[in-house]
Amino acid sequence: MVPLRLYRHLIPQLAAAARSPSCAPRPISRLPALAMAAYGTGACADSKLLFRQLFEKESSTYTYLLADVGDPEKPAVLIDPVDRTVDRDLNLIKELGLKLIYAMNTHVHADHVTGTGLIKTKLPGAKSVISKASGAKADHSVEHGDKIYFGKLFLEVRATPGHTAGCVTYVTGDSPDQPSPRMAFTGDALIIRACGRTDFQGGSSDQLYESVHSQIFTLPKDTLLYPAHDYKGNYCRRGGCL
Repeated sequence: MVPLRLYRHLIPQLAAAARSPSCAPRPISRLPALAMAAYGTGACADSKLLFRQLFEKESSTYTYLLADVGDPEKPAVLIDPVDRTVDRDLNLIKELGLKLIYAMNTHVHADHVTGTGLIKTKLPGAKSVISKASGAKADHSVEHGDKIYFGKLFLEVRATPGHTAGCVTYVTGDSPDQPSPRMAFTGDALIIRACGRTDFQGGSSDQLYESVHSQIFTLPKDTLLYPAHDYKGNYCRRGGCL
């Protein structure tokens, strides 16, 4: 979890990083170490967010679990699952009594194998989600501006290409009945102390620079950012991580 205000203070460094041939996992500044904790809020009487942050050490990948526990069925979404930790993730979902609706990807991953396909074999009711621009196959292909509902909560899709042509950021809703502060799951558009490399997978440094500025830096200053990777272990991982 990184407050957006910290990234906003790093605009000059991020601009230089995004325009370099490869900017992951290059640091963009010396940010203070922030505790990675579980985040939960009840934004209204009948909607409540359960949140867990999970880590896969081989690819240094964060996977995020969100659920509306105010809904009787406790519908949930899983963002950027990794194949080698699918059993761990599904066991947690079962322990928490959740119903997984969507297994979602922020982009086509070059550094790890997505767990969405494996999840669908173990939990046939779950649907896969990825951006239409990625060119990948999924049950649901989303575009900029789409909303993905789980119970009364939803994630807004924001196109943030640059690391790849099909990258998206998922952002919690801005209406009064949604969690506050807002949360943005950036994939590789922003990673811990860096941004995703732009020299392969259809990447473009100029496009990434524009995406971050127009779609992420324009969010409210108290928005909590949840990047996809922590390659150098700069932040402690506790609370929501198993």
